[in-house]
Amino acid sequence: MDSNLKNVVIIAIGFLFLFTAYGALQNLQSSLNKEEGLGVTTLSVIYASVILSSMFLPPVLIKKFGCKWTITFSMCCYITFSLGNFYASWFTLIPTAIILGLGAAPLWSAESTYLTTSGNIYAKKTGKLGKDVINQYFGTFYLIFQTSGVWGNLISSLVFQQDPPKGEITKEQLLFCGANDCMKTSTATNSTKHPGNDLIYTLLGIYTGSGILAVLLIAVFLGQLPNDSEENEEEKNIPAWTRFLATFQHLKDKRQCFLIPLTMYSGFEQGFISGDYTKSYVTCALGIHNVGFVMICFSGATSLCSLMFGKLSQYTGRKVLYAIAIYGVLFVKNKEAAFANYRLWESLGFVIAFGYSTFLCVYVKLYIVLSVLILSVVLYGIVEVLEHTKPPETSGSEEKESQAEEMDTQRCENDTVPQDIFF
Repeated sequence: MDSNLKNVVIIAIGFLFLFTAYGALQNLQSSLNKEEGLGVTTLSVIYASVILSSMFLPPVLIKKFGCKWTITFSMCCYITFSLGNFYASWFTLIPTAIILGLGAAPLWSAESTYLTTSGNIYAKKTGKLGKDVINQYFGTFYLIFQTSGVWGNLISSLVFQQDPPKGEITKEQLLFCGANDCMKTSTATNSTKHPGNDLIYTLLGIYTGSGILAVLLIAVFLGQLPNDSEENEEEKNIPAWTRFLATFQHLKDKRQCFLIPLTMYSGFEQGFISGDYTKSYVTCALGIHNVGFVMICFSGATSLCSLMFGKLSQYTGRKVLYAIAIYGVLFVKNKEAAFANYRLWESLGFVIAFGYSTFLCVYVKLYIVLSVLILSVVLYGIVEVLEHTKPPETSGSEEKESQAEEMDTQRCENDTVPQDIFF
């Protein structure tokens, strides 16, 4: 195994350990810390911090410390959140949620930069196409990383099964689960019994240890990228303020404006899954010890569909499978600003979904999510019409766009699309 691929595997395993802890802990927040809506408020604060972080921090930290140490320091931010859950309160979870959110954007930016730069370096050495090597590296990364959704949730269910709820839930109690859960009107059931502190501490100890292993793995074994990469230098010299303005200047493109509801829907939908579905449907009816098992099915279906849709897109085209890689296809010339908008509006969707979680009945939230989905589909149809009716561009421009779309399709074939819920 060459050194570049070895480093890719090291990063992937590091992220596997880190998100084994965070992904499962996020799914449990609304069930473990449901008093006064502490859990979902914490999640809302995380994604609000991500919005601020993604605007300024990634280029500054990567320029100052390099990719390796940016990843290392950012991972430590995730560990603080696990530690804050040992004594869950407004004074421990909110500050650690802010710290985690501030570390999330630099973590993912540094990871993407590291894999892309490593791929280009190896391609130059071997005479291969850079995009082919980069696709291979990202495919390897996500193949390993995506399994974190299985291991973290499996651990939580196995731990909480040591003390499962006694007795069965009655039909009368079930009436207050699911869509009828209005927070104030729901009654306590055997299934909603809070796990003992010893089990919670055991679980948090495992998750904290997993995060520490991730940090040590990256700090000790990950190779440092060379600093003489011309592409890296050009990227580093772009002022943070210029990036910030470019994000909002990109809204002049009507297509970007029409895609905002679709992007926010991603946040609404995933916020509902981790904040409401796990609490009102799984914990209420089946017990908190089954949250992990249910979310394993969700993670597995996500990975399977990512692979399947990547193959289907070759035959059906983008219009049928519009959820695949759409920003990179539509905005070839302004990809960085386009993806900054993606992170901005999706994170805002998370913030709103978690923000109203403690005030509305679940059936109202379902209507909101469905309304946003319908609006998203309609506006996406307008985007496709604009694309279909726009005047043809120069052959050189068309060739670049075709190459970009081909690269995007190849990436769909090789990669499993990561769940954005794992910020």
